[in-house]
Amino acid sequence: MTYRTTLAALLAATALPVTAAAQDHDHGQHATPAPAPAPAPAQADHQHHGEPAMPEDKGAKPNAQIASGTALLPAAEGGLHGGLHAMAGDWMLMAHGYAWGAVTSQGGPRGDDMAFVQSMGMVTASRPLGNAARIELRGMFSLDPLMGKRGYPNLFAAGETANGRALVDRQHPHDLFMELAARVEVDVADGATAFVYGGPVGEPALGPPAFMHRRSARYQTMSPIAHHWFDSTHITYGVVTAGVRTRAFQLEGSVFKGREPDEERWGFDPIKLDSWSLRATFTPSPHWTAQVSHGRLESPEALHGGNDEARTTASVHYARGGLSATLAWSAKNRIPGDTLSAWVAEANWDIDARHSIFGRAELVRNDELFPEHSHPLHDQPFRVARFEGGYAYRIPLADTVTLALGGSVAAYAKPAALDPYYGERPVSGTAFAKLTLGD
Repeated sequence: MTYRTTLAALLAATALPVTAAAQDHDHGQHATPAPAPAPAPAQADHQHHGEPAMPEDKGAKPNAQIASGTALLPAAEGGLHGGLHAMAGDWMLMAHGYAWGAVTSQGGPRGDDMAFVQSMGMVTASRPLGNAARIELRGMFSLDPLMGKRGYPNLFAAGETANGRALVDRQHPHDLFMELAARVEVDVADGATAFVYGGPVGEPALGPPAFMHRRSARYQTMSPIAHHWFDSTHITYGVVTAGVRTRAFQLEGSVFKGREPDEERWGFDPIKLDSWSLRATFTPSPHWTAQVSHGRLESPEALHGGNDEARTTASVHYARGGLSATLAWSAKNRIPGDTLSAWVAEANWDIDARHSIFGRAELVRNDELFPEHSHPLHDQPFRVARFEGGYAYRIPLADTVTLALGGSVAAYAKPAALDPYYGERPVSGTAFAKLTLGD
């Protein structure tokens, strides 16, 4: 990617969320479905993405905030989805997003160098439906397809295809349409709400919140190499989820399309409801969230068309002060086939208003590193670990706009059988500039 292409993509992605909300606005937290007085200081931390602005004693006042789809994160994370807000009659409009320019050098013989831009813009419109119900319309978009079908280099990552061939040591670009969905919730008892979420593009109740919505991954430029164990369903063409939520629990189930998005990132995939999932989330306090989930996915991978998948995940998320942390485990069982597991541990510590340090450790059992059927290591599973750490420095540019500059270094542990292909001790480095509307 040339310098001019990178700069053009960065400017286009930055303009996406700003244009969507270039109106008079009042600052607040994402997705407040009804106009309401500003909360008292003791209550301010409880208004987050997807949470109704309502009196403390009405509805399911949250210990958690909605992150991606219907997944929950600790309410104490706060502010991750702040952005521009405006009123249009009874509708509260919100926009937030980021454009993330990066240069990476992935080490070893199978590594590659590249400059690229990741981007995401989200707009919502929400309003009350009477005194006990609320509706939220959600759209999320990305200009990642400008990278090209092969995305960006990411050593030991695997999943999806480009030009009919498996992507290995690459991270695929996200689709232009990341979410087009609606959520309706109704207060059904004191401290309890029922909700329905869904649309042509959304995220089912499976796994932890997607990595780009976790504050623990706030400055992790590279996607997890375990992305397809935890997050591969965060863009799904056809989702319906129903659930019940209280202050401490959320129980939900989804029907959705199991197949991952295809290579044509600019358009829509056919919509199906051929798979299912169940998820239970425990939110004992504003500082802790834990989930367990299980799903049955029909033919999720294009190159494994004869295999369904049973996926089980569990995760714990913690937030207090400037620290956010995630620990997650997943096992995907190909049917028929092996069961492959993965672990992810990540954390971000905002030391103060300017400085952050972050890290991620992963352990993945992967059998897709050699997709060629003629290769002697084809379909052999290898357990690979990645350890990455870095630093970010924030520069406030406006009330809701921040520029973060930083970088990270990654090292790997792997079986000796992979040395001829990856080198003995590959090391990767990434530098980034992240422009954020919101926090």
